[in-house]
Amino acid sequence: MLKLSEALGNWQPSASEPRDPVALLAAGWDEIVGAGVAKNSRPAKLTGDALSVTVRSSAWGHQLSLLSETILTAVRARLPRAGIERLRFRVGRLSESPKPVAAPRRPAAAARRRVVERPESATLQEAVSRLREDVTASRRAKQAAGWKECAGCGALVAPGEEALCIVCADAQARERAGEAARLLFEAPWLGYAGTATLVSGLLLEQYEAIRARLLAAWWETLSRARAAKRLSRDGRERSIASSYVLLRSKLPPEAIVPATVRSVLGDELHDLIYGTERNKD
Repeated sequence: MLKLSEALGNWQPSASEPRDPVALLAAGWDEIVGAGVAKNSRPAKLTGDALSVTVRSSAWGHQLSLLSETILTAVRARLPRAGIERLRFRVGRLSESPKPVAAPRRPAAAARRRVVERPESATLQEAVSRLREDVTASRRAKQAAGWKECAGCGALVAPGEEALCIVCADAQARERAGEAARLLFEAPWLGYAGTATLVSGLLLEQYEAIRARLLAAWWETLSRARAAKRLSRDGRERSIASSYVLLRSKLPPEAIVPATVRSVLGDELHDLIYGTERNKD
């Protein structure tokens, strides 16, 4: 049977077998934040990158909000692919804790020693202090095992992984794609070589994927205008058509002639865009 810690650590979205990250966190909440904190809080829902945590009282909410970064570090360690970047604490009624996952039976003596060594926290302050100590100890143990800090946010990354955690790597990829898309619109004649000099880390296959996506989206916009036989009020189709022709033909601006534009756009669309422009002039 897969251990709960392994199931949580390996969680990732799957179309064929979806798993609820909140349910996974709730199932191991006492392991993440400690039994004392877990008795007085419970992960409730995930909205975007924000995890809402229900707490028993405003006092608990205040104390845990002061430790939000510590708790977030522990949550990310369990579900690195869930994209959780913020915590929200709300006072509310706590649902019944889920039944613990069955684990191998331990000798009674070992269980008794564990209870003696780790009694339940008597106060809120003790539970919070224990949480801080547990997370710190876990972080130190991982660092001793070769885990390194993410260059972006400081979260620990397993040995052999990239310099960035999954959350920061995804954010960097989105930023890179956005910058590349902007250049493909504003300066489509740059091609891959020119765009890559301005967008650090851009690979050829990424450039081609962005190029294909933009061409498809632009053509859809142009096709709607052709079907409606009119341009939008802001005339954005003219700017799109210019970038579309350059990006589709892969020719430098000085090599584009009217015949090229007509060949790429087709007679009907060409006349709609540039014929209308001449009439307005």
